[in-house]
Amino acid sequence: RMSLDRTLAISLRIVNQIRGDHRSMALIVVAPIIVMSLVGFSFADQKGVLDRVAPALMAVFAMFFTFILTGVSFLRERSQGTLERLLTTPIGRGDILVGYLLGFLIFAAIQSVGILLFTILALQVSYQGDLWQIFVLLMVLTVVAVNLGIFISTFARNEFQVVQFIPIILAPQIFLSGVILPVEQMPGYFQAIARVLPLRYAVDGLRGIMLEGQGLGDVGMELAVLCTFAFILLSLAAMTVRRT
Repeated sequence: RMSLDRTLAISLRIVNQIRGDHRSMALIVVAPIIVMSLVGFSFADQKGVLDRVAPALMAVFAMFFTFILTGVSFLRERSQGTLERLLTTPIGRGDILVGYLLGFLIFAAIQSVGILLFTILALQVSYQGDLWQIFVLLMVLTVVAVNLGIFISTFARNEFQVVQFIPIILAPQIFLSGVILPVEQMPGYFQAIARVLPLRYAVDGLRGIMLEGQGLGDVGMELAVLCTFAFILLSLAAMTVRRT
């Protein structure tokens, strides 16, 4: 049986650990701002183009930075033996997994909110839908990315190997999720692959809200698929934690 106290204790330990890691804090706060600033400078004279590409870029960077943060942090837990010690205690695997998820999610959410606010306020990107609805969809994507980072990091032995997973895990999603070329214009076999990529649904949902003024009800299918991805990845992470 899961215990809320144990889960929160694990989350609090993760929060304190990341807060004390200057590298991780820099990645959370500074890196997204630098990247989004470069995007803003690149489209300084093309405001219309920036408005159109902003939803996709927000989804890409939220997923990218969250994956890196979670993957490296969870790998550190494994390499230091902390995870193995927890698994030998009476604490249930559910408590451990959810504790890690909540701990990482706090910082990943801060990161994603920073990307959203910087895009809207500093880059002055125009949008049609409600800001809180953009936030909700971005948070669901962040949960997916956290679970993906935990799952993938169990297959890495060092931080460099986590980075090596980027071309395998993230690059195909960037190219096949409609970020660069609309999915409908891709060959049929690429469209089939795009159907099983979570980033594709995040991009479609954010575009629907920001460019077309749709609500969460209108992008309900995209939200449901992202929630399904989050559940599947959480289950896979639980299996890999059990194996660890």
